[in-house]
Amino acid sequence: MKLQRLAAGDRELAREMFRALAETFEEDEHALDDAWIDQLLGRQDFWAIAACANGEVLGGLTAHTLPMTRAAVYEIFIYDIAVKPAHQRKGVGAALVAHLRERAAAMGITNVFVPADNEDAHALDFYRAIGGQAQAVTMFTFP
Repeated sequence: MKLQRLAAGDRELAREMFRALAETFEEDEHALDDAWIDQLLGRQDFWAIAACANGEVLGGLTAHTLPMTRAAVYEIFIYDIAVKPAHQRKGVGAALVAHLRERAAAMGITNVFVPADNEDAHALDFYRAIGGQAQAVTMFTFP
């Protein structure tokens, strides 16, 4: 398995990874135009990490680097992480998070966080299994 942080020039791999995330989450996929994907991949504060094997995207994650105000530091917010059902429970998700954490640590970023719905027992079990520490937080959305 190869893990790769996508960057400018990785448009088609990004498109395939974004499609895999939408399918795994059973969400409607909205076609992203080339300019949008190129803009995302050109941002240093945006992370798209793909897990691939034998020319197939197995899964991926997206995350955002956030500047903090309590100190001159950054934290990383994992927004999406998904592994295609046929490849789940094989270490792909754990490898994606480990890769992100290693790359972040090399940049001096020591805190990575991810929200999980309380009803999503699979996600909660996964994050605990890879060493995550749960914190009680309520998130609000404003549609």
